[in-house]
Amino acid sequence: MSAPSADSARTALDALRQEISKAVVGQDAAVTGLVVALLCRGHVLLEGVPGVAKTLLVRTLAGALELGTKRVQFTPDLMPSDVTGSLVYDARAAEFSFQPGPVFTHLLLADEINRTPPKTQAALLEAMEEHQVTVDGTPRALPDPFLVAATQNPVEYEGTYPLPEAQLDRFLLKLHVPLPSRDAEIDVLTRHASGFDPKNLPAAGVRPVAGPAEIEAARAAVGAVSLAPDITGYIVDICRATRDSPSLALGVSPRGATALLSTARAWAWLAGRDYVIPDDVKAFAPSTLRHRVQLRPEAEMEGITADSVITSILSHVPVPR
Repeated sequence: MSAPSADSARTALDALRQEISKAVVGQDAAVTGLVVALLCRGHVLLEGVPGVAKTLLVRTLAGALELGTKRVQFTPDLMPSDVTGSLVYDARAAEFSFQPGPVFTHLLLADEINRTPPKTQAALLEAMEEHQVTVDGTPRALPDPFLVAATQNPVEYEGTYPLPEAQLDRFLLKLHVPLPSRDAEIDVLTRHASGFDPKNLPAAGVRPVAGPAEIEAARAAVGAVSLAPDITGYIVDICRATRDSPSLALGVSPRGATALLSTARAWAWLAGRDYVIPDDVKAFAPSTLRHRVQLRPEAEMEGITADSVITSILSHVPVPR
């Protein structure tokens, strides 16, 4: 079979929203962020209170993209080998063989990642950055595409291990998964009253509308999206402004600027353009940068948030014409 064209890949990815809406209500922004992360070969940190369909969202995305998915519940006693896999002795063959861990999948849902110690959190770093794991000195490649969708609860911090800045920086996006609106919540309850079973997505009508071939074609097309010099300068000016903000103890690194460039290009392509405009940068600046900055304690006490700082910066940095 011939590879899909860029236009057909875009059409297939556009159909994702409709397909995912068969199971998940009112989370279009999170769906778009996950698709952008796939196109940029990045990873996503999902933040939301329990019960807002974070797990269902990832499972439905995998079903609509015909990709494999696995879920790991991160706990204080989880070991790194529980994620990456380990060598197991085979008595019959009298040798050790590698038993792959759940990281060997396309979409890995790392549930409540901040409930496991740093040693296990760090086990994901190589997988996220290098798309491989090393066990007993042997590197083992992960499937492609590969995306880690890690969740954390923004309310309960007792008994948690906050992610270090170095690991937060490895996530392309931090997406808020909000509580649904009243109408959306009524829709959720109506579906459940009609027999909707979140564990049986095929019964809800969720079908694959795209796959690895479409993602690969889309990635190639995103890589061809042009970026004018003034747009590059605009991205740099936004990131440099975070380093000078009096409300921030830590600003965005050059890696963060590169991430914003990537997400802006992916969003421009999804919007049907082969060039980036300032609105593309603005659209993904909050989700790309909010986890890469650190508020000063006095700013937190005044109720200032990372999002409010980024919004203020976007309103003040001159927009190229």
